[in-house]
Amino acid sequence: MTPSLRSAPFFIAASLLVACAHPAPQPPAANATVAAPVPASAAARDWLEDVDAIAAAADNAGRRAEIAQRLALLDVEVRTVAFQSDHGPGENLLADIAGNADAPLLLLGAHSDRVGMGTGATDNASGSAVVLELAERFQAEPLQHHRVAVAFWDQEELGLLGADAFVQSGGQQPAQYVNFDVFGWGDTVWMMAPDPTHALVASTQATAADAGLKLSAGTQYPPTDHRAFLDAQWPAVSYSLVGGDEIDGILGAYAGKPPATMPKVMQVLHSEHDTMSQIDPNAAVRGIDAIESALRQWDAAAGGVGTAAGSH
Repeated sequence: MTPSLRSAPFFIAASLLVACAHPAPQPPAANATVAAPVPASAAARDWLEDVDAIAAAADNAGRRAEIAQRLALLDVEVRTVAFQSDHGPGENLLADIAGNADAPLLLLGAHSDRVGMGTGATDNASGSAVVLELAERFQAEPLQHHRVAVAFWDQEELGLLGADAFVQSGGQQPAQYVNFDVFGWGDTVWMMAPDPTHALVASTQATAADAGLKLSAGTQYPPTDHRAFLDAQWPAVSYSLVGGDEIDGILGAYAGKPPATMPKVMQVLHSEHDTMSQIDPNAAVRGIDAIESALRQWDAAAGGVGTAAGSH
């Protein structure tokens, strides 16, 4: 988004919200005396370890290095693609995961950078770790009709600049781009879908329910890296995991009508409270399971057609 929008109180979620100025955040009341959830499965433990490693990095270059190291464990080539913006040099990370080279492309992405406050655990080590987890799963069991690649964008917090650089510099248009931003807790998969008839909406509705989660899908959603793709008329959706009771408050704040009690996401993101203590790995893995299943259903329905069913 453009710098002029950064004053909107809604933009506290850097991955979910690109940047913001808002009242001084207070410690999230719901977590004041409650310890962070303990991973209940190997998948939750592995995902949490990835989040922790990325969040513990000293700077954004260190976050990219942690992501590259984890991709290297999958024995894939990690490409560093440099770009220049008004804020200085940036670096995106790209990697092909699985699938035939001539198959239509499913691109999974998340921004790797963070703001200066907190450790960026939720925003957006959580989303980056979701992409890493899905990369491992789709490499182990490739999709039938799409090849899978992953991207980790730099300078999202400065205005979606890394994703925009990819689009503007001639990056390959995917059959579908799927973005992940702010995926740290909650009972609801929040999905930005520009068309309610998009095939991924129906599949995510079903698989979220199977995972014990709710789905909130629609066009009202904070600007993050999917916007660079939609602005170029490329098919894109974005996923977050939050509490269902937070969404109206987030959207109300964006509309200039902040709620009396700020949602947890607005107390955590872009603040010193964005640390590992807020992360719920068990909820995150339920969300990852749901989205993996939804993508597999979408892929199967595509039946090898060059443009995925429901994309536009």
